[in-house]
Order: sequence, then C-alpha cells, then structure tokens
Amino acid sequence: MSKILVIDDEKGILQLIRRALTRFGHKVETAGDGQEGIDKFDGGDFDIVITDMCMPGVDGNGVVKHIRNSPRQSVPVIAISGTPWRLESGKFDMVLMKPFPVKKLVDSIGSFVTMPTSTAVGI
Repeated sequence: MSKILVIDDEKGILQLIRRALTRFGHKVETAGDGQEGIDKFDGGDFDIVITDMCMPGVDGNGVVKHIRNSPRQSVPVIAISGTPWRLESGKFDMVLMKPFPVKKLVDSIGSFVTMPTSTAVGI
C-alpha cells in the first residue's frame, strides 16, 4: 500500500481524489493548502505527493521547492493544474492538466509506486 499526500484548496477535488485512490488500496492524507501540505510532508513518510498549482499562500511551486530541498527530495511530485504557465519546469515529475480523468491519475501514480494487487470498480 502506498502512502500518498494530496494537496488542494478545493475540498471537492480532495474528496474525489482521496476516495478514488483509497479504492485502489492507497493510504491517502489530504491538506487544504500548501503550508499544511508542507507540514504534513515534513511530519510523515509519503511515497508520492500530488499538489494543485494555484492555492492561496504557498502554491504548488512552493510545495515542490520545499520537497526538492528536503532530505526526501526524491519523493515523486505530481502537479495538477489548470494553469500550466505557472509551472516551474524541471521540478515536477509529472503534470496533469485539469480536468483529468481519475483513471489517468491512478495510472500516473502506478508509474511511480507499486500498485496494490486488488483493483477497484466503480470509478
């Protein structure tokens, strides 16, 4: 089971991603903004981080900068964004443009972490 941190200021997106990834056997923690995400990252042991780009306060670029300067700088970071021009190239392992199919997110995570052997239905 992979431990995934999802950071987004839109509660609906957080809930959707958490439910989908949980159905696929992942353990998911969420954060409602970039600073909360950084705090959880520093206090946890995550296999992957998924972060929105546009958030008040610390945005996705700030989150990935923090991770890349941490002792766990190799943790994969996926950006989800409707504003690709805000991305700082080279820092993210992958970028998914909003809106994206949940299946694409699940498949993307599979390229970075080992997927559980059971599969979920209904997504």
